[in-house]
Amino acid sequence: MLNLGILAHVDAGKTSLTERLLHAAGAIDEIGSVDDGSTQTDSLALERRRGITIKSAVVSFAIGGTTVNLIDTPGHPDFIAEVERVLNVLDGAVLVVSAVEGVQAQTRVLMRTLRRLRIPTLVFVNKIDRRGARHDGLVREIADRLTPSVVAMGSTAGLGTGAASFTPFDGAPAFASRLVEVLAEQDDALLAAYVAGEEVPYARLRSELAAQTGRALAHPVFFGSAITGAGVDALMAGIEELLPAAQGDPGGPVSGTVFKVERGRAGEKIAYVRLFSGTVRTRDRLRFGGDREADGRGEGAGPETDGPGEGADRPVAGVGREGKVTAISVFDRGGAVRCPSAGAGRIARLWGLADVRIGDAIGLPGKAGPRGHFAPPSLETVVVPRRPADRGALHLALAQLAEQDPLIGLRQDDLRQEVSVSLYGEVQKEVIQATLLDDFGLDVAFRETTTICVERPIGTGEAFELIGTDSNPFLATVGLRVEPSMRRAGRGSSRDQAGAEGSTEFRLEVELGSLPYAFMRTIEETVRETLRQGLHGWQVEDCVVTLTHSGYWARQSHMGGGFDKSMSSTAGDFRNLTPLILMTALKRAGTRVLEPAHRFRLELPADTLGSVLPALARLGAVPRTRTPGPAGEVEVEGEIPAASVHELEQRLPGLTRGEGVLECAFDRYQPVRGQVPERPRTDHNPLNRREYLLHVVRRV
Repeated sequence: MLNLGILAHVDAGKTSLTERLLHAAGAIDEIGSVDDGSTQTDSLALERRRGITIKSAVVSFAIGGTTVNLIDTPGHPDFIAEVERVLNVLDGAVLVVSAVEGVQAQTRVLMRTLRRLRIPTLVFVNKIDRRGARHDGLVREIADRLTPSVVAMGSTAGLGTGAASFTPFDGAPAFASRLVEVLAEQDDALLAAYVAGEEVPYARLRSELAAQTGRALAHPVFFGSAITGAGVDALMAGIEELLPAAQGDPGGPVSGTVFKVERGRAGEKIAYVRLFSGTVRTRDRLRFGGDREADGRGEGAGPETDGPGEGADRPVAGVGREGKVTAISVFDRGGAVRCPSAGAGRIARLWGLADVRIGDAIGLPGKAGPRGHFAPPSLETVVVPRRPADRGALHLALAQLAEQDPLIGLRQDDLRQEVSVSLYGEVQKEVIQATLLDDFGLDVAFRETTTICVERPIGTGEAFELIGTDSNPFLATVGLRVEPSMRRAGRGSSRDQAGAEGSTEFRLEVELGSLPYAFMRTIEETVRETLRQGLHGWQVEDCVVTLTHSGYWARQSHMGGGFDKSMSSTAGDFRNLTPLILMTALKRAGTRVLEPAHRFRLELPADTLGSVLPALARLGAVPRTRTPGPAGEVEVEGEIPAASVHELEQRLPGLTRGEGVLECAFDRYQPVRGQVPERPRTDHNPLNRREYLLHVVRRV
């Protein structure tokens, strides 16, 4: 079993390659066309119309004795969240590069991530039949821009014609010499033999190539064409020989991760789960939850049974919520087939887990995988139904889309009856609009897209109110101190910290027994909820909040035994008082608003530099380095505000005669220059005590 991802820059041909692999393996009788909308993996009507992959899709085929679950992922950067979730479940990957366009912006982002996560990766150079296709120069480009440890696995002939072909090297002296050069970097014995001029057996080189590829140290490069089929057989042989099979004990405790959730025809949830260990059967009761819900103690060493035979209800240990598996399907020979069980190494579709979410650990939370491989969305827009009566239906529809894509963050404004969504780009906005119309019958419009900023405290502030005082209408004592986190990353905030709820740390400066746990928990939850809107309306990050004062009135009863709420503290008292105290402390600490900044790399003809640099300056970009490139080109690297990236993309073709190539990636948050942007509040505004109390307790 091998779980294989196909990744690429948009239009490099990965969906066409998926079709060709399925056909070559005998899983389908006819090759589908992206242009005709007849491919196996682009199943959404919108994908077929636009000719792009929006949602990851799983298909299966066999290569020799290996069953391959192949996951086709989106190539457009607006849908990078789909790629992020897939990375956690892969045993290996094929990175597709166009033989004509070469290494593109998204290609570099993907390869950096694959190398960082040490996912074994083969490179397939597609479209050798297209005019302008390259071989030797492209291998050097891959080595320069993606990874130095590349090995061209064969030669090409007839480049740029319909007869283009790929012939694998098979023990040729020049190929063996190249293998020794690359592999000796990571193998001392090979290095010693290389220095001594000894001849290394070719079989040993192939074995070491497979071993280093499996450890993501070497990256074999194949050439071919998904359209004509050239080189695809060699790629399939390379997949079987060089990529490691899935590991896991089917008899061990159940452990897996949910990387995709979709809705069935009846509206039921279907969870796509990669199983790392154990076996799941129909009627199992599975426990599941996100990483934060895992207690890490490994409760439940394995499945327990309450009766013999397959299908008996079996509670399987884990974390968080629980559900009963009502049906299972696995992928086999092209599509999904129903089966009574699924074991370690498999990708299974599970029915019955009504509360499941993307990212949930299934069973034991041992291998949910790292989070945050790519930047968070940095844009936001308000979705407006064209028919006011559709407001309720719109919120439900967006909630369903958000459960399938957690990075589509929803922000409900109850005061204005509006919903905002966070986005990666304009294409994603168009897809959401079309999906709402096609799947839910909702015609919507969008307001202007704005950049998502964050706030960070710049000093220390404290505030408290005591129970029983005239100024405090709540039966609670709460004191809080707000200060910057010591984890702040220099002059900016990295992507891993930015906007994450975990970047707010809650501490205690009171004794644990001074307050019932339920009240303590309410204060912490309210602190995190309140900090989603700082002094200027943006989420507060890199922040430490310390509980400095606490107090309550114990439960009181009338003489007749009835509970007297007017004399007894409740969780509501702490929930209502905490925002007032927190925002007062935050106001005294002060905050700075920061905007997302991107790293950019710009390749352009040297004679257009004079017109490009002034344009960069007007957009707030700061060029840091300038490097001469090949063939009269120049490479400019620097930083640019995220809000200016879209405009630069639009203006670049005109400034560079259509020859400029821009690569951008989120870098950090930096202080906003000029006027500080304000975000409309969606709460009862605890910054205005009078307004807040009028809403909460109907009095001042």
